[in-house]
Amino acid sequence: MDWYPAPDEDLLLRTTAKFATGVAPAVSGCRWFRDPERKDIQGELSGWPSGPAFTLRTTGDQAARRTGRAFLVGIPLIANLIANIGGAAGSPFGDVPVRGKPEEPENEVRDFPVMWAASGALARTVPWQLDPGRRPEGYVTDLALTSRRLLFLGVRSGTLDKADVLGEFPRESIATARQMKFSEIGADVRITFADQSWIRLFTGNPDSAERLAELLTGTVQMLPESALSEGQRQRVTRFMADLPDTAQPPAYTKLASGIVMVEARVPAKAGTDLFETHSILMDASGAPAQPEPGDL
Repeated sequence: MDWYPAPDEDLLLRTTAKFATGVAPAVSGCRWFRDPERKDIQGELSGWPSGPAFTLRTTGDQAARRTGRAFLVGIPLIANLIANIGGAAGSPFGDVPVRGKPEEPENEVRDFPVMWAASGALARTVPWQLDPGRRPEGYVTDLALTSRRLLFLGVRSGTLDKADVLGEFPRESIATARQMKFSEIGADVRITFADQSWIRLFTGNPDSAERLAELLTGTVQMLPESALSEGQRQRVTRFMADLPDTAQPPAYTKLASGIVMVEARVPAKAGTDLFETHSILMDASGAPAQPEPGDL
């Protein structure tokens, strides 16, 4: 692995992360950085290189982009159908539709801020490499959540280099998080800091967005690997051995009945920055388990 948590913390989740992109016709392919008065602040972000400037789409632009996007939007649905027909071990994109309904038209239809931050707010301190329009080609960013920190990591594709730690925030600096379903494959999440500034990220998979939001709001119980029994560890080893080498580290969720769900993300062939979720359920001994009512 290219990055390890400190001895006094446990890794709970790692997922790809980058600033999200609008999907509504007027904001399709766009993103903005705003203060609470909706002023553009990207020129005020300390140390950030210049990036693309976006404007709201005209009617002609919207029609052209809808035609081009029709093929891309269909990819996750086709992938899901193939997975379901073949009885795949994990649903690549979950049961989430390609897009939900707008929950905040002012931030998803008429505008699309991916940063909302007053002067001096925490959101302004996230790394600029999260912006696909600014980071170097071949450089990708991940989010790692541990028992005490949220970190942003930078990785150069196709290398074995150690990941760059681009930024980190103590867990107590995060107020809440929310999956934003009006997005490409429902994989956006909004992270709100204690000072009420926020960022909106694309995580590559709706399961990742949902799990991250649940973790940061405390609605699920995640387990560190150290909490697994010997039988469970052996089962996880066999599970991971069947996945490609590109699989991300597994995440462990203790469900209401006490059984453990293991999830691992694998880069999907359907498109760039998309991930499939593979999962298993196991009991305390590591044997396969069936979910009980209320587990899922």
